[in-house]
Amino acid sequence: MTNKTWRVGVAGLGTVGGGLLQFLAERPDFAPAGGRAVITAVSARNKTRARPVDISSLAWFDDPVALAASPDIDLFVELIGGSDGPAKAAVETALKAGKPVVTANKALIAVHGAELAALAESQGVPLLFEAAVMGGTPAVKMLREAMVGDDVASVAGILNGTCNYILTEMEKTGRSFADVLREAQGLGYAEADPTTDVGGFDAGHKISILAALAFGCAPNFAAAEIEGISDVELLDIKLAKDLGYRIKLVASAAKTEDGVAVKVHPSLAPLDHPLAQAGGALNALFIEGKRIGRIFIQGAGAGAGPTAAAVAADIADVMTNAQRPVFQAPAGALKPFIAIDPARAVGKAYLRIMAKDQPGVIAAISETLAECAVSIDAFLQKPVEGAGGVPIVLVTHATPESNLLDAISRIEKLQTVLERPRLLRVARI
Repeated sequence: MTNKTWRVGVAGLGTVGGGLLQFLAERPDFAPAGGRAVITAVSARNKTRARPVDISSLAWFDDPVALAASPDIDLFVELIGGSDGPAKAAVETALKAGKPVVTANKALIAVHGAELAALAESQGVPLLFEAAVMGGTPAVKMLREAMVGDDVASVAGILNGTCNYILTEMEKTGRSFADVLREAQGLGYAEADPTTDVGGFDAGHKISILAALAFGCAPNFAAAEIEGISDVELLDIKLAKDLGYRIKLVASAAKTEDGVAVKVHPSLAPLDHPLAQAGGALNALFIEGKRIGRIFIQGAGAGAGPTAAAVAADIADVMTNAQRPVFQAPAGALKPFIAIDPARAVGKAYLRIMAKDQPGVIAAISETLAECAVSIDAFLQKPVEGAGGVPIVLVTHATPESNLLDAISRIEKLQTVLERPRLLRVARI
């Protein structure tokens, strides 16, 4: 098969699709085992939009499903996005027609990965999605290929460059979330509707995929515990730094005797930790193996070049006839995803309490925490100009989250407390 020319159909010609067009036009013979990959047909919403490569000689399809079914392509690349609709229909069509599929669609794989894996394996064709997580940084291949000789205990990291950029700029410049978000939209880091990114859902899709690969379970985005960064205040960024931490949006998946915990939360990472030092739009990931120990990877998580490179790597795997289950195990052997009750999670936490500046406040808060079996690891009381009260900040020892939530509810009712305490987790990394 080394001399074969693979006719590639691409649905979706946005940033990544344009990058792939340009790459394959320049290097159709990039695959190490030989052969050529040539884009011969495309589909997109707008035929006349300016693109980095002339597409006038390519077959045009208004309907991506029709492109996926075309007998004139050998491999289908889906870059449309979205968990349902045309993207899902087109991928299903290509797989049913016995065509290999490469996609960058994290929502599709996170929501429908198990059923698509079963379809792909029943047809004996690959379904590959390296570009769905961390762009060009090989997180998927690391778990699906490099870690098969180990038992993965946990994965955790920064999986959304938009959120990382916003939090980095808030700390660096002292500007509010809303102000930095507007700048990120102007620079193209954030969409006009940024909910998927800043709401934590993009990171949730990605960590759901990594959990499936790490633990051999079916991806289950619906079971992920997700909190975005919209409520992160500049005050907390400053106070966390005073305590020796930096706030990052951390996505994590861990396997326990009870099941799998998949979470996305704004979390505190020690200032000297590699996750805390990954700034701007970078992505970063830790993988903990029982035999190998800790592996850390960092790189660009988005953009035309990096993500197109990941798509091309998957195309090369198809061209070399690489055969692996879509996830860590054949689709029929994927374990049920058993989510852990968040209230049973145990970890350290940051509590910021806005209180009146009067005697007895700290004693009342300390007594309430003790009643809820929450012990204090670090404490900071630092008047902040314009804060509307005195912020009292605590970092707790590891404790069940149910205890923390009980303490927060009780502290909120104290007459000296001005608002519901702010809870942030301390990352377990």
